[in-house]
Amino acid sequence: MVIIDSLSFYRPFWICMRLLVPTFFKDSPRPVQRLYVVWLHILVTLWFPLHLLLHLLLLPSPAEFMKNLTMSLTCVACSLKHVAHLYHLPQIVEIESLIRQLDAFIDSELEHRYYRDHVYCHARRFTRCLYGSFGMVYAVFLFGVLVQIISGRWELIYPAYFPFDLESNSYLGAVGLGYQVFSMVVEGFQGLGNDTYTPLTLCLLAGHVHLWSIRMAQLGHLEDETAMNHQRLLEYIEQHKLLVRFHHLVRRTISEVQLVQLGGCGATLCIIVSYMLFFVSDTISMVYYLVFFGVVCVQLFPSCYFASEVAEEVERLPYAIFSSKWYDQSRDHRFDMLVFTQLTLRNRVWVIKAGGLIELNLNAFFATLKMAYSLIAVVVRTRGI
Repeated sequence: MVIIDSLSFYRPFWICMRLLVPTFFKDSPRPVQRLYVVWLHILVTLWFPLHLLLHLLLLPSPAEFMKNLTMSLTCVACSLKHVAHLYHLPQIVEIESLIRQLDAFIDSELEHRYYRDHVYCHARRFTRCLYGSFGMVYAVFLFGVLVQIISGRWELIYPAYFPFDLESNSYLGAVGLGYQVFSMVVEGFQGLGNDTYTPLTLCLLAGHVHLWSIRMAQLGHLEDETAMNHQRLLEYIEQHKLLVRFHHLVRRTISEVQLVQLGGCGATLCIIVSYMLFFVSDTISMVYYLVFFGVVCVQLFPSCYFASEVAEEVERLPYAIFSSKWYDQSRDHRFDMLVFTQLTLRNRVWVIKAGGLIELNLNAFFATLKMAYSLIAVVVRTRGI
């Protein structure tokens, strides 16, 4: 039997975390590592979005304003999501231990086949799509930087504020350009970690809830011994407790992240399309922002899709319990089953909400797209006036 290892999908996430916060993985980190983490997050997580936003106060031209705002909102959202993940890293570690325990319960051929054909398939497709999107964005981005350097222009990639004059000194211009390129690369690692964790975790949660439903629905149909069936019921109840804890931790770790995701993606999509309609003229920039638009959608859709999958699987739990052969069991078995069924009917506590306000599902995804479309319509009408 093939051993299930769901944690292998988290390796890119932990690679990003080890690059960004190596002090978390050591009980007594070295002073150099502490200094590295502090300066990295001051220079990139804090100052990079801040120096973009400060430029808006200098009343730039409409083209510079839209170009700056496109990246400003993206970087602010990326930094906020990264900080939220850093705050919840202990809970993320506990979630991995729960996933490892739940993987150990997968023993039948039916469960292995479902996990391989559905959970692994969805997770693999998502990761490939995400990595491909990020790769395309950074390939176009680095190509544009290379073209700019070859042409001898040491201009900033995005209009931003610096406390010194970049135009009068080419060396300072090179420093400013190098800082933005370095910050964009670091922000890429942050974004990859941010956008990998939530969809993968929701995918695995939905898969394990479905596998538990399979076990529960088969209870009594494969075994003839009543005592053994009651013991299995008690084991499944303990597994259900792990799923409840899993779901609770997921709600805590992704709540703030998804609230920023929904608001940031809606505003970013609007600004990207508006900037492309009115200000983009060269081919490289057009390709870059088209890919950028697709990446923003890839960031948002998987989380909403897998959250809907979790909600559907949770709704089926009482039906899976009732599908078991409970009517041929002992009185204690039927009593425990009745109490347990009543507990699973309380599905309201299983609802995943972004920031405790917006229920995370496909409706939230389409509502975000509608919000972006409404903002675009307002911008187009204002521009026409």
